[in-house]
Amino acid sequence: MHDIAKEAANFINLDVINIIYLFVVGFVGGLVSGFIGSGGAFVLTPGMMSLGVPGLVAVASNMCHKFPKALVGAIKRAKYGQVDIKLGIIMGISAEAGVLYGAHIQQNIKSAFGDAGSNLYVSVSFVVILAIVGGFVLRDAWKTYRSGSTHEEEKLTRLAKWVQSINIPGTMVYFKSLNAKISVLFTIPLGFATGMLAATIAVGGFIGVPSMIYVLGAPSLMASASELVIAFVMGLGGSLKYAMGGLVDIRLAMIILAGSLFGIQLGAIGTTYVKPFMIKVVMGVIMVIVLFSRALMVPVYLAQLGVIETLGETTVKVLKNTSFAIMIMAVLIGAFIVLRAIWQGRRAEKVATKEAISHS
Repeated sequence: MHDIAKEAANFINLDVINIIYLFVVGFVGGLVSGFIGSGGAFVLTPGMMSLGVPGLVAVASNMCHKFPKALVGAIKRAKYGQVDIKLGIIMGISAEAGVLYGAHIQQNIKSAFGDAGSNLYVSVSFVVILAIVGGFVLRDAWKTYRSGSTHEEEKLTRLAKWVQSINIPGTMVYFKSLNAKISVLFTIPLGFATGMLAATIAVGGFIGVPSMIYVLGAPSLMASASELVIAFVMGLGGSLKYAMGGLVDIRLAMIILAGSLFGIQLGAIGTTYVKPFMIKVVMGVIMVIVLFSRALMVPVYLAQLGVIETLGETTVKVLKNTSFAIMIMAVLIGAFIVLRAIWQGRRAEKVATKEAISHS
């Protein structure tokens, strides 16, 4: 009986407004996910936490909704020839090991420090990762845009050239997305780090997508599509691990999945219309906005743990409401950028088709 009460305490009450909010967050998460290949969880995990869902339950429920959605997205993107299945599966296997290890750490933190400790761990991880990756991605998108090479092929980084030049006998595998053979000894640590992060904040794509682009040398479109294969493999194993600990709120998973499945179809279509640098812009902008949303909650968790002085009720309320408002802003801006890119792309395509008909 005590265990049932303890598990029930993990789960929030769902009213109509909460359900609509979660559906919309799921839709935008799917839209972003289909568009940039990163599970969209950097919108979904904070989105659930801003409703009061404990960090670990948000991560676990997010992983649970993720693998069927990733499968749908991967199949859709594979039709456009954007998926490197071999790269996705090989990185997915080492990512699975990272997920199991990361989930073990998460559960230890929760049992030692309770929800406040778990929420703090998830939020600080988000802030640090979002700052590093979001800043890097935006800088890269800006450089591409400034150089005016938005229509040209993406250039390999120096690191990717070096990785592709290393020959370690017995470990070399050919990947079509790279059009080169590389050693799996490079993919294993990248996959493990992706899985480890996925189990921590339910976002593996933060490491998965940039590492395939900048370390291995995959084009943005193929890296973002192949990440969906990794997300499927990781999500399946991670969900089982967390479900056994009674941490998956299946209601949350189903609501955000319903929204996501709409969004991911649109997002995947959007990738066929936009320049690769736009994918980086969307990813970077949303990351930086969500970063501020989570950062505002860090003092609240620190106070709950007694690390800093107790905050007044009004202060806590202001921080929570501001964090929630910034989160909604991130969701709306992300949706606007992706939908606008799709609309502009379709319009340009129609104009081009009309011109081709008039000339023929």
